[in-house]
Amino acid sequence: MTSKSIVRSTGRWLAVGVGLVAATYVTYVGYAWIRYGNVRPATRPEEHDAWLDRFMPAYDVVERHRIRIDAPADITFEAATKMDLQRSPMIRAIFKGREWIMRSHPASQPKPASFIDQMRGIGWGVLADVPGREIVMGAVTRPWMADVVFRPLPPEEFAAFRDPDYVKIAWTLRADPVGPAESVFRTETRAVATDSVARAKFRRYWSLLSPGIILIRWASLGPVKADAERRAREAFRPGRIKLERQGASS
Repeated sequence: MTSKSIVRSTGRWLAVGVGLVAATYVTYVGYAWIRYGNVRPATRPEEHDAWLDRFMPAYDVVERHRIRIDAPADITFEAATKMDLQRSPMIRAIFKGREWIMRSHPASQPKPASFIDQMRGIGWGVLADVPGREIVMGAVTRPWMADVVFRPLPPEEFAAFRDPDYVKIAWTLRADPVGPAESVFRTETRAVATDSVARAKFRRYWSLLSPGIILIRWASLGPVKADAERRAREAFRPGRIKLERQGASS
């Protein structure tokens, strides 16, 4: 096979790949448009989240993700609250893609140490905090704006907020124990528009950009699992346990 034929063959396969990606995206956009407002309730008892139900019992869209982790729940939760999304090339690419599509400007503020501090720094507020198990974050916003602004609300005001032309968003990081050294990490995101005008805008936005949002949630599971299991190995390695026991007996 000559170099020219190799180039032509590679070009054809690239064109096929791009076409498949484009077709998949268009199909998903249509599916997201149809599914908007037709949320799937949690089907398993362990999927129910009482805190989210308190702050947002009704919602237009919901995304739930989970992964089983070989680490105690408190270690898994700590790893989740300290994850760094920017370490993932895929997530960085998604953020850059939104900046390009929406013609927005990247945030220039210094990056705090923990993920939760990062989220609070851009405007998310803490609605509920169960130490070592779950944190619920929320904000009101207009996500269709190029440079989106998140506005926190006091927990006692969040559920009742009804100002027009806004979307309320609440999401969780949660670690459920399934044994002394195992847990399930869960993240759930809910969103609801405050009026019909906002609902129309948000439906278009969600249909077009939710694939990236969902990919970010999905891509965060692997790093949380890897970090939590590393932390668990370090916490329970024999040398450390022996030293801690000696310190307790002295």
